[in-house]
Amino acid sequence: MLPQLHRHEWMSEEIDAFREQARRYIAGEMTPQLDGWRRQGFIPREVWKPFGAMGLLLPEIDECWGGAGANLAYQLVVQDELAKAEIPGNTAVHSIASHYILAYGTEEQKQRWLPKLASGDMLAAIAMTEPGCGSDLKALRTKARRDGDHYVIDGAKTFITNGFTCNLLVLAVRTGEAGSRGVSLVVLETEDLPGFRVGRRLEKIGQHASDTAELFFDGVRVPTDNLVGGKEGDGFIQLMSQLPYERMLLAVSAAAVIERALEVTVDYTKERKAFGQSVFDFQNTRFKLAEVATMAHVVRTFVNDCTQRLLDGTLDNEAAYMAKWWCSEQQCKATDECLQLFGGYGYMAEYPIARMYADARVQRIYGGTTEVMKDLIARKL
Repeated sequence: MLPQLHRHEWMSEEIDAFREQARRYIAGEMTPQLDGWRRQGFIPREVWKPFGAMGLLLPEIDECWGGAGANLAYQLVVQDELAKAEIPGNTAVHSIASHYILAYGTEEQKQRWLPKLASGDMLAAIAMTEPGCGSDLKALRTKARRDGDHYVIDGAKTFITNGFTCNLLVLAVRTGEAGSRGVSLVVLETEDLPGFRVGRRLEKIGQHASDTAELFFDGVRVPTDNLVGGKEGDGFIQLMSQLPYERMLLAVSAAAVIERALEVTVDYTKERKAFGQSVFDFQNTRFKLAEVATMAHVVRTFVNDCTQRLLDGTLDNEAAYMAKWWCSEQQCKATDECLQLFGGYGYMAEYPIARMYADARVQRIYGGTTEVMKDLIARKL
């Protein structure tokens, strides 16, 4: 039996019941459709409406805006269960985009968009990355020029999760001078929006059910009322101040996948025979699985502790950076070790371990690369 995890204050009976509700819904309503979503390259937007009706889309926002008024652990639990079911983090991106409106939007903006985001009537994306600008957001070039009571937006974004399926976009633009002080966030309702175009739906080595797209803006006119918070130049600060929560979304999914990879590999090695015994009975197999089990325990312990600190308001940026890079690196190592124990079958896409291996690789890149996370940590040493 594996070591028991410490139960933090946030791990209540209520959240256990919520987790079970999410698990049952995902298994019954989403998992049977997952292969089809992978083949077509996206999860249809309408899938998220019943998800929202179940209270699983944005449980952490206040009831007055359509949520349940729960704490952030409830969203992390949803992402945990989705990751275990191999369903990509489209709703994590939706939550991140929604939180910019929640944290910085005017009261009118919150009333206009948050209820639709909570219900699933709107699916959100956040567009920061550009063809020539990745982690260095101060260098972004997409411009929003003021014209009366509108902004006129020109530019392009790439690698945008939900870019193909979203109908609300939180867009990072340049409204002023070079550098961070000229960055703002503007919200676009993209359906039938003149000048807005979705380019290619990008083909990836993993995460096949998650749409990732190029976006183009050619003279897109957006009311100035759509400027998040109503003040130009606050975008960079707004983006930076949400980082601990965003990093935790990725760390939680890493913990979930390591645990799932261990589970399927233990089952497989006990069933698979080689040289007259189960693969599990070879000493190398047992040692490797012991290593992955230890990895799973340490990662989950770290993630649970960071979750408690997030809820307590004591999770500093550096701890969140550590959680993001280290947990995602362990996820890649664990899935690689587990895949090896499947032999040739581990390379077949029909096996969950092969998909977990391919899906894991981007975890070290998006949400801030491992190298950027380490550099940010080192600045405080």
